[in-house]
Amino acid sequence: MLVPHQELSAADAAQPMEVVAQTEPTNTAESQAPEDPQTSRFTWTIENFTRVSGKKHYSDVFVVGGFKWRVLIFPKGNNVDHLSMYLDVADSGNLPYGWSRYAQFSLAIVNQIHQKYTARKDTQHQFNARESDWGFTSFMPLSELYDPSRGYLVNDTVVVEAEVAVRKMVDYWTYDSKKETGYVGLKNQGATCYMNSLLQTLYHIPYFRKAVYHMPTTENDMPSGSIPLALQSLFYKLQYSDNSVATKELTKSFGWDTYDSFMQHDVQELNRVLCEKLEDKMKGTVVEGTIEQLFEGHHINYIECINVDYKSNRKESFYGLADLQLDVKGCHDVYASFDKYVEVERLEGDNKYQAEQHGLQDARKGVLFLDFPPVLQLQLKRFEYDYMRDTMVKINDRYEFPLQLDLDKDDGKYLTPDADRSIRNLYTLHSVLVHSGGVHGGHYYAFIRPTLSDQWYKFDDERVTKEDTKKALEEQYGGEEELPQVNPGFNNTPFKFTKYSNAYMLVYIRESDKEKIMCNVDEKDIAEHLRIRLKKEQQEKEHKKKEKAEAHLYTIIKVARDEDLKEQIGKNIYFDLVDHEKVRNFRIQKQLPFNSFKEEVAKEYGIPVQSQRFWLWAKRQNHTYRPNRPLAPHEEAQSVGQLREVSNKAHNAELKLFLEVELGLDLRPIRPPEKSKEDILLFFKLYNPEKEELRFVGRLFVKALGKPSDILTKLNEMAGFSPNEEIELYEEIKFEPNVMCEHIDKKLSFRSSQLEDGDIISFQKPSIPGGDTQVRYKDVPSFLEYVHNRQVVHFRCLEKPKEEGFCLELSKLHTYDDVVERVARQLGLNDPSKVRLTSHNCYSQQPKPQPIRYRGVEHLLDMLVHYNQTSDILYYEVLDIPLPELQCLKTLKVAFHHATKDEVVIHSIRLSKNSTISDVITDLKTKVELSNPDAELRLLEVFYHKIYKIFPPHEKIENINDQYWTLRAEEIPEEEKNLTAQDRLIHVYHFMKDPNQNQQIQNFGDPFLLVIREGETAAEVMDRVQKKLRVPNEEFAKWKVAFISMNRPEYLQDIDAVSARFQRRDVYGAWEQYLGLEHTDTTPKRSYAANQNRHTYEKPVKIYN
Repeated sequence: MLVPHQELSAADAAQPMEVVAQTEPTNTAESQAPEDPQTSRFTWTIENFTRVSGKKHYSDVFVVGGFKWRVLIFPKGNNVDHLSMYLDVADSGNLPYGWSRYAQFSLAIVNQIHQKYTARKDTQHQFNARESDWGFTSFMPLSELYDPSRGYLVNDTVVVEAEVAVRKMVDYWTYDSKKETGYVGLKNQGATCYMNSLLQTLYHIPYFRKAVYHMPTTENDMPSGSIPLALQSLFYKLQYSDNSVATKELTKSFGWDTYDSFMQHDVQELNRVLCEKLEDKMKGTVVEGTIEQLFEGHHINYIECINVDYKSNRKESFYGLADLQLDVKGCHDVYASFDKYVEVERLEGDNKYQAEQHGLQDARKGVLFLDFPPVLQLQLKRFEYDYMRDTMVKINDRYEFPLQLDLDKDDGKYLTPDADRSIRNLYTLHSVLVHSGGVHGGHYYAFIRPTLSDQWYKFDDERVTKEDTKKALEEQYGGEEELPQVNPGFNNTPFKFTKYSNAYMLVYIRESDKEKIMCNVDEKDIAEHLRIRLKKEQQEKEHKKKEKAEAHLYTIIKVARDEDLKEQIGKNIYFDLVDHEKVRNFRIQKQLPFNSFKEEVAKEYGIPVQSQRFWLWAKRQNHTYRPNRPLAPHEEAQSVGQLREVSNKAHNAELKLFLEVELGLDLRPIRPPEKSKEDILLFFKLYNPEKEELRFVGRLFVKALGKPSDILTKLNEMAGFSPNEEIELYEEIKFEPNVMCEHIDKKLSFRSSQLEDGDIISFQKPSIPGGDTQVRYKDVPSFLEYVHNRQVVHFRCLEKPKEEGFCLELSKLHTYDDVVERVARQLGLNDPSKVRLTSHNCYSQQPKPQPIRYRGVEHLLDMLVHYNQTSDILYYEVLDIPLPELQCLKTLKVAFHHATKDEVVIHSIRLSKNSTISDVITDLKTKVELSNPDAELRLLEVFYHKIYKIFPPHEKIENINDQYWTLRAEEIPEEEKNLTAQDRLIHVYHFMKDPNQNQQIQNFGDPFLLVIREGETAAEVMDRVQKKLRVPNEEFAKWKVAFISMNRPEYLQDIDAVSARFQRRDVYGAWEQYLGLEHTDTTPKRSYAANQNRHTYEKPVKIYN
């Protein structure tokens, strides 16, 4: 999340990353605004990074655009488990009043092993005195930063890079999108900017909007349960509202919860799923087929034999961006991408085509278009999977797209011969959807031409602005912008400032269909019930707005009565007397005399004015809230606004009152008796231990010098007991942070017991020791303690964190042992120590990465608290051994490669942390099938298809990390057991060259070790390699062999002596000097996982309703 770092609460820290647009007032200091944008790059090398002390760490000051800046990092995170990093105005405390500066900037942690894997995020911000720093609270996971194998922390050094461009300042404080542009934006729910950009694009296709309006809905439908109605409502508000529109009803209609709204999904997938849902819901209606008519095109997949007369055609439909994805890498514009899309592939050699009765044949394979849709949606492949690193990367290359796209160019080379050539496939650009940021997050917005005029508009969540064609097109091409460096003390040669904001989706409208698509849409297209509903909503909204505007003229008076206390105590509340949010509210003008308000109360409740006495409530120092004193006659003669309790508060303050009404013998209201200083108003609750029930039974005035014994008969009457029933009295003193409820001595006076107006006395029959009835809470204090600490906890299975499990009512003061014992009992386990619990992360709505250690917390409450939030969810797992034993063990996942069979089996080895590699091998031998009983095993450390270590048998296993590295076990070949002084044990890796990465070497497959003899030729070595790997002759003939040192290949001829290349020399590691086998990677690729954390996963877009 992009936030200023100051006073960062944990609640702020854990929200998903989202670029937050600045909307604060921007009083500019004109003297500081530079005339031209100025840009610079600053590099900060932090040595001894793990020894940096303090929560914050600042860089040196650097100057950009005449302003002083510095980078601020939190090496251990700013209340999150991510590195936090911000750009800071270094001299903010010394700048003149009202200063402001606007900058676009990117922050990066440089990958010192592979530059292209540098972690980088960019944004823009208007810096001012209140927000003098801005950046990323969750820049990158600490686990990734501190893992040396990842390349960000090398030799205990981290390299930070900042690129800053100071721009002209923009004032959005008084900006009105509707007034300035005629259009309104969409509110962001947390991470829904990707959805907002798509919805604006679809809305501004009038034919689509009209079709949505014509989908059948009824007045009984609710938007939150009907996608058509929710979309109709959203589009109507976008068309007729003066302010930005909320999308919550729409996401609710999708069946999404808050967590879904805080997940940034793939916009293309959302478009596909949404259109599929709408297509399905349009069936059987007047708008059936609209989605196909607008977005569906067809292409032909063909295979044509070269030497025989055989051709295979298959017609397929495509729905714009769901199927039509254009390459960005290696293509300079849209036409180059289409050229690549229809490029002919030759099927020959091993890749010949099986042509039915003709057998294997040389052939041409390709795709041509049969027809294009009226609305052409093009997805630009800005993100791609990097097989070498097993991760996604963003392609920021420059990629141009035209204002007019002619797909009939070059005699219709993209079309099949039998395509309908009478349709002119000339398209005009309608929308450009942009992604700003990197693969791990960013911001989405759209440039749209709603009427296809020359005027573009930028739709960026709530804000809509007018933009020119250059901004909408050229500045979204991506690539790098060369800007001059003018600051002294830096590299003064020009450098390139990478543009991380670029187009990822284009929408074109066919010229011949423009009139139909850009049709008129007005209120006649909207169902009457929808117009009535939405106008009513608008009226209610305006009414609330008016109330808010007039709030300073009114006071809300909340009146609590005896009836409210009876209704709430023992049901909704147990402590204090009433929940003021659930009592009758009166909205009263401040200038109204209080006596006139009493007349309104008389009308409402039928209580004569002279029978009403109002008490003011007061918050005590112990945080309880009690009736404090009655209003005096002179106060009731004033206006409501003149009451001190109103005039001393904020302009829209609430006034809370207790209405005392005394009843006569005929149970009718009477004038309340005069209250002297000796009279104390007390409230009484009755506790029933057998039923565990607490209820309000009434109130009494008592004399300060009187004693509780004087009112026992009255209390028994109120409780329905016999007049002489023995009862025990307790005073409810406070309940936060701990319950205080003390026994009252009935022989002392009320004054001696320090009782005053508004105090609460709870009473009960005395508990009988050893009585027949067993009660859990024998007296008022123990019951209130139970109520205060009781907690219903939802337990979920750790392996199914989204599924509901079971609930248990526990106490926040339960010990660790109490909790696991109750869980074990619920699960039918005899041994509670086999239960392991994991806390809930309130912000990510997932289990925390690390489980709770055995007796690692004292109480249940400690398990439920996450920073300043409290959860009611815990996750459980049932272990096969007790947790205390497990915590003394180390579990390693070892991949065993069989010596003779082509199989790999993963084994979990669980041993004491003091165990050695030798112990691991001994344990593994009992689990695997060996080629012979005397076979010896070794353990290797493999990372990205290279062997980095052969573990010595004596090494301890405690510090071995198998989260990122693969531990591989294998038999030691006989030939390695009797090495001579001339023999060498070398590393052999598979590799290929990536044509898209400057022929950079990429390793793949399983690396292995091989013995080479003195003078052995490449041909002899390769013969042994072929036998070892069991590769067929036909395939092996295509393999090449090379000596590779520091990633540079030297290809070997058959007669070259291999051992001569592997002379003893100082190299970084054996993995940087190896025998390389170059061939095509035919192994299946595993699907990309965004994060290997066991609880973190990329959720697919789902619309449930």
